[in-house]
Amino acid sequence: MNYILGAIFLATIGTIGITEPLNEKKITLFDFNNTSNISNWKIVNDDVMGGVSTSSFERDKNGIGVFQGRVSTENYGGFASVRYSMKKTKIEKATTVRIRLKGDGKNYQFRIKNKSSDYFSYIKTFSTSGDWQIVEMNLSDFYPSFRGRKLNKPNFDNDFIEQISILIANKKNEKFRLEIEKIELY
Repeated sequence: MNYILGAIFLATIGTIGITEPLNEKKITLFDFNNTSNISNWKIVNDDVMGGVSTSSFERDKNGIGVFQGRVSTENYGGFASVRYSMKKTKIEKATTVRIRLKGDGKNYQFRIKNKSSDYFSYIKTFSTSGDWQIVEMNLSDFYPSFRGRKLNKPNFDNDFIEQISILIANKKNEKFRLEIEKIELY
């Protein structure tokens, strides 16, 4: 009898969409929906150094964050990014970043800053499949980088985050589109 009840419980959990273990602590960095305020998300493209890449960031009719545009390598450019500066967020004992997104099959970087004033970011590259997916990255795998160069500093091991960003820079001319639903720490 207990076996049958357990099977029914697991089947029910699967049908209501619980995807993470019940005992994991979650810190939501951003949840895109029709009421979320995206005014603190700012575009930073290679035009800050003479490039001609273009991008935009907005919510679609379902509230999903959409980062899209065209990367150009002309004029020594080659990147487009969107960044979100937030209040200092204590990450508790979080070890993992999870992003629910739909990409276009291209590679992107997720970047974090311990302090917004830091000149460098901690970065990790992720791949997209073209379908909705959950990208999971260990915080300890984020390495310090400035202007595309890895720095001789330790990987991320901080208690706070003040800025997150997403960047595309695949060293080629390309259009891109990335839809983002949630960014969370576990």
